[in-house]
Amino acid sequence: MPKLKTKSGVKKRFKLTATGKVKHGVAGKRHRLMSHNGKYIRQNRGTEVISDADAKTIKKWAPYGLN
Repeated sequence: MPKLKTKSGVKKRFKLTATGKVKHGVAGKRHRLMSHNGKYIRQNRGTEVISDADAKTIKKWAPYGLN
């Protein structure tokens, strides 16, 4: 069998936690932030953990894990 390739978009956007959950940066924080209020900007700071259903798909796209 040939080696499986990791989707390049997945390795740029996601990381695995120590327990195997998938985390990602929140959307909507790159540009045009003047149109958002302060509460929106504060609440979307940092990273979030993805739901188990979506994490299953992402793990398929990264067959050897994300380092």
